[in-house]
Amino acid sequence: MASSSAGNSAFIGTGRTRLLIDAGLSRREIVKRLAAIGEDLACVNAILITHEHTDHTIGLAALVKHNACDAFIPVFTTHGTARFIDWGESISRADAPPALEAFQAGCSFSIGDFDVTSFTIPHDAVDPVGYTLTAEGIKVAIATDLGYIPDSLRVHLRGTDLLLLESNHDLEMLRVGPYPWPVKQRVMSRRGHLSNEVAADFIERDLDGTVSTLVLGHISEHNNHPELVRNAGSKALNGRALFTKLVVAEPGVQSEVFCY
Repeated sequence: MASSSAGNSAFIGTGRTRLLIDAGLSRREIVKRLAAIGEDLACVNAILITHEHTDHTIGLAALVKHNACDAFIPVFTTHGTARFIDWGESISRADAPPALEAFQAGCSFSIGDFDVTSFTIPHDAVDPVGYTLTAEGIKVAIATDLGYIPDSLRVHLRGTDLLLLESNHDLEMLRVGPYPWPVKQRVMSRRGHLSNEVAADFIERDLDGTVSTLVLGHISEHNNHPELVRNAGSKALNGRALFTKLVVAEPGVQSEVFCY
C-alpha cells in the first residue's frame, strides 16, 4: 500500500489470512487504502512490525484496538523492538495490554496460511528485521531499511516471487540536499539506507531469477526521484534475460495490487 521514507505499510493476504507489514501511516489512511483494494481492517489477522521507527509504527497504537470486536489485533515483532514501541495515549492503562507476540530475530513461525521467516537487517534501530512470507507456493520478501546487503540476506531472498527492495536515495541528491551533515552520514552509513546505486548493483549481480515482480521502494522524498529509481533499476535488469516486472513505489501514491 505504501513504501517511502514518509510512511510504510504493506498488505498481504490469501483467501483465509490477511496481514499488515508495518503501520507507518495513520489509522485513517490505512483504512482508506485497505478499502481501495476491497479489504477491511476488521479482517486483518495480525500486524508484523520490522522495527520501531515512526515511519513504520506511527499508526500502530490506533490500529490494534479498532477491529470489529473491539479486541486487539495481534502484533508480531522482535523482543528488542517490542520494548521500544510507543503505544501512545490511545491505549490507556485501564485497557488490557495489546496482543503482542515477541520473537527472537531470525525465528520462523506461522500465522494462518503464511509461513513467516524473520531475518536481521543492518539498520540503526534496536532489533530490526525483514520478512519472507510464503503461502500457497508463493514467496514474498520485504527487505527495506538496509545500510548494506549482507550475504545472509542473499540467502533469505532465494526463491522469492515478489521482492520489495529498498532504493532509498540518490547519492548526489543526498550530498547536496537539505539534510544536516550528521543525518546525511547516518543515511549513507552501513546502518542507514540503500542508495539507488547499491540496489542496482544487487539487481545486476545477485537478484534471484525466480523474482517475477521487483518493487523498488522506501524512496526518500527529499533525496531521490522515482524516475532515477526506475532508470537505475531498468538498467540493472537489462541483459539479465529475466522475466521480471519492475515497479517503483512512489511516495504518497498507493501501490498497485499484485495477484498470484
